[in-house]
Amino acid sequence: MAAGMPAGQLLALACSLLGSVLGELWAPRLPETLPPGAPLQQAPGLKESFLLLSLHNKLRSKVQPPAANMQRMDWSEQLAQLAQERASSCLVGPQPRGQPVGWNAQLLPAGAASFTTVVEWWFSEGQGYDHRAAQCQANATCGCYTQLVWATSSRLGCGKHLCTVGLERREAFVCAYSPGGNWELNGKTIAPYKKGAWCSLCTSSHSGCFKSWDHSGGLCEVPRNPCRMSCRNGGHLNLTSCRCRCPPGYTGRYCQVRCSIQCLHGRFKEEECSCLCDVGYGGAECGTKVPFPFHACDLRIDGDCFLVSSEADTYYGAKMKCREKGAVLAQIRSQKVQDILAFYLGRLELTNEVTEPDFETRNFWIGLTYKTSKDLFRWDTGPQSSFSSFAFGQPDSQRFGNCVELQASAAFNWNDQYCKIRNRYICQFAQEHIWRWQPEP
Repeated sequence: MAAGMPAGQLLALACSLLGSVLGELWAPRLPETLPPGAPLQQAPGLKESFLLLSLHNKLRSKVQPPAANMQRMDWSEQLAQLAQERASSCLVGPQPRGQPVGWNAQLLPAGAASFTTVVEWWFSEGQGYDHRAAQCQANATCGCYTQLVWATSSRLGCGKHLCTVGLERREAFVCAYSPGGNWELNGKTIAPYKKGAWCSLCTSSHSGCFKSWDHSGGLCEVPRNPCRMSCRNGGHLNLTSCRCRCPPGYTGRYCQVRCSIQCLHGRFKEEECSCLCDVGYGGAECGTKVPFPFHACDLRIDGDCFLVSSEADTYYGAKMKCREKGAVLAQIRSQKVQDILAFYLGRLELTNEVTEPDFETRNFWIGLTYKTSKDLFRWDTGPQSSFSSFAFGQPDSQRFGNCVELQASAAFNWNDQYCKIRNRYICQFAQEHIWRWQPEP
């Protein structure tokens, strides 16, 4: 019977299930026992499952007009089991309910078509679908097509079974999709996807864009590497900060720079083979123990050493220069430290000890910045303390001044300032502990 059946008649055997409102299209004739030796189950094997998944993704990436939010599908063994159970019933009885699953099903004469051919028939229904009107054309069926290309369906499982219905041998093909589709609004099925440039409307959780081998189309997918980078030479990528942690002997953004020296008590500078030593160590490889205070102090407060720069830089430039010395930008956590620094800077201002004239103000950077995510000012080495010494009316930059300076015109109380202003700065060396560097914002 199958050999003489025209292709048009085969296509006329539409999906048995087009959604919950359409019900069953196949007569409820109970399957009879198959001849002895006939296989009871014909579940797709590993190769066929891979081909079915690949074909679904290929077809979904070929829809016209293009889809802006079409998601890439992954295979689900749980859905495959549900589809196999449905196929084993030979499509008799009501479709499973109570689950957010969509269904495509077909019952054909045994041997009439392969599973991949059936899927292509489902897709060919799209020729009768009017995307502008979001409806099927007159005298056409499109439910299998719209479920196959339902944009938010991201998991797939399929099953098949050889049946006998009356005196005929037939084959049941079923695919289950999750989340399901073919949803209706006011009695009319909504459009299966949003039209637009490929991947232009992917959600934040599916922000990757999967391209086929010929670089056509595009399917939204969960990004496997949201940083869009990889670390070389065995480096480890921190997906939160998008920075590489390099193995010993390597540096650079991608761990691509190999160095002949080692930093015994420190780490390499960015993109170069020289060391930033931990506090208390010096030398080319940070192997020399240096007695505290490590550097000549401009003033000592409770055992800590403060060094006032004679040059100017932006906030982050100043922060890096302190770090290269094994220090941090000054952390003022008490009124005592604030008073002593203010007195010292006031005296220093009178002597005008500046060796580099390239600075814009008479102010000094300290290690305090505004963190938008926390909605507060935090020290570079840890959380904000209870102490504050902002000048009257400060901070006032409405979160645009994210860095903090000691302001000369306000008796060296604090002012929030744009980080690109060039100020002098104060470095602080601590005797009791080693500063733990925070990642750059």
